[in-house]
Amino acid sequence: MEACLDRILRRGDTVRAWNCVNADKALEQARQQDAAIEVSGPLHGVPVGIKDIIDTADMATEYGSALYRGYVPLRSAACVHRLQKAGAVILGKTVTTEFAFYAPGATRNPHDPTHTPGGSSSGSAAAVADGQVTLALGTQTAGSVIRPAAFNGVLGYKPSFGDIPRDGVYEFARSLDTIGVFARGPEDLALARQVLSSTDAPRLPAQRPKRIAYLPTPMWGQGDFDMRHALDALAGAVAEAGVQVEEPELPVGMEALLDAQRMIMAREGSEALAEDFARCADGFSEVLSEFLAFGRSVSDDRYAEALKLGERWGRIIDGLFADYDLILTPATPGEAPKGLESTGDPLFNRIWTLLGTPCVSVPTGRGGHGLPLAAQLVGRRGGDDALLAATTWLCDALGLRALRPEHH
Repeated sequence: MEACLDRILRRGDTVRAWNCVNADKALEQARQQDAAIEVSGPLHGVPVGIKDIIDTADMATEYGSALYRGYVPLRSAACVHRLQKAGAVILGKTVTTEFAFYAPGATRNPHDPTHTPGGSSSGSAAAVADGQVTLALGTQTAGSVIRPAAFNGVLGYKPSFGDIPRDGVYEFARSLDTIGVFARGPEDLALARQVLSSTDAPRLPAQRPKRIAYLPTPMWGQGDFDMRHALDALAGAVAEAGVQVEEPELPVGMEALLDAQRMIMAREGSEALAEDFARCADGFSEVLSEFLAFGRSVSDDRYAEALKLGERWGRIIDGLFADYDLILTPATPGEAPKGLESTGDPLFNRIWTLLGTPCVSVPTGRGGHGLPLAAQLVGRRGGDDALLAATTWLCDALGLRALRPEHH
């Protein structure tokens, strides 16, 4: 805890990952954990950051919006309770974008502060990447765990839809919102899932997958050369490690899921945020206001069709897992873009969020600008433990780990 607080002291003004740091309370709790006769749980004394879209009863939860400045909820979210019950020490609240949408927050990329850290879980990803905290929670509605994990060079895990309870998390899209985790190694992701998930299944040991489906997706051409080269190289390295890697044929029309996800997110977001928008429309950014207006224009029929398309493709991808253990696909179009006016494109994340599959972002190296690149591993819906076990094996076999900023 002292190391984390020292890191925040030295790098906090550069990275700007935190909305609130409860330093005194966290340090006192860490001292109590040191003095305890018995271990309190599997996360005994582990410092954890909580995305500021998730309620905490003992510190402000502002949802990335000036409308909630200084707001302290009456109770903490279910996921926070589970962390505390497992012995974790809540270090503070990490920066989120406005209501976990696309308007950027204050956070910078720790590898290069002139580049975006991604969104909307920007603070959580950057804090873990910079060594300011051991674990952090994020949420994903389009690409807000996988994308910032990739841009910051850490591992990010988006569970199967509904795997971690969302009680006490500000809702944006009820069919899509998913709580996720950032860490520097796959074992930490598996440990965090054991604590946070609604299942009591024990963790699986590292397990080599037999067959992997390499799915560049129809959006492959929208990725840059560095990303495509890194992913092809990773597929080759996996094959050399003794895993069968194949490119299966899928039905045409997969790219239609991009518009379906956006339509569902907009429609449900316009409903979830309606009360706050009616209370103070001027308190919303232009980009979010326009998106909510689009959501209000989505008819019941178009919304229902988008949901049905997701269900149909969910069955198609379920069928793929009859032959493959996991899917290898891009995490982002490339390195974190330069500039802070955008959080980057969730192009390669939207489909998997809509389908509710578990996903892990794994660092694969650095691109031409020296910033992290990543691959995305996708598992069967409900097959989170198997995905994390395969991820652990791949990371160990290929030496894949979080990429430290040069300032370490």
